[in-house]
Amino acid sequence: MSPQVPPGRVVLLRHGETEWSRLGRHTGSTDVDLTAEGERQAAGQAARLSTWSFSLVATSPRVRARRTADLAGLVATPETGREVWDDLAEWDYGRYEGITTATIRETVPGWTVWTAPVPGGETAEQVGARADAVLGRLRPWLEHGDVALVGHGHMLRVLLGRWLGLPPRAGAYFVLAAGGLSVLGHEHEEPVVEALNLAA
Repeated sequence: MSPQVPPGRVVLLRHGETEWSRLGRHTGSTDVDLTAEGERQAAGQAARLSTWSFSLVATSPRVRARRTADLAGLVATPETGREVWDDLAEWDYGRYEGITTATIRETVPGWTVWTAPVPGGETAEQVGARADAVLGRLRPWLEHGDVALVGHGHMLRVLLGRWLGLPPRAGAYFVLAAGGLSVLGHEHEEPVVEALNLAA
């Protein structure tokens, strides 16, 4: 392995299903609990994750992400720290918080979070800047081993794109399922996606 390439990988875990995510409602800052299915999804990842040794676990500050981490067994231990990173929070949807894409399109035809304004919320570029901050913060930890991040669909899609060196809006081309697990690593010197949407 090239000396510039850290040995660790990044494991992304999207939080389990919530009532709002099930209905397609944009859920940014609102704290919504996991459904019973969401709890099952999160707990279902525990066996797979128990085979990993993480140098760090970081979660979004939202309850749904922290609860997912708990159920998946991503807890602080003497060997592994666990931190809450504000930059891992979901996209700020502004005035579209709690509203579905279908409802928004009744007044803004063709709207998507990737291509159109989000009144009172963040742009893709602003979310991309937060993703870059997360990647910058975790890279030193990769020298010591793997890192787990527990967060949200849109934010983690942007982060995945930025890992690959793509613009933030390229997150539109990846779908991360509720409770799904993805792995980022390197092949030679190139950043790659090793796994996407491993289900519980």
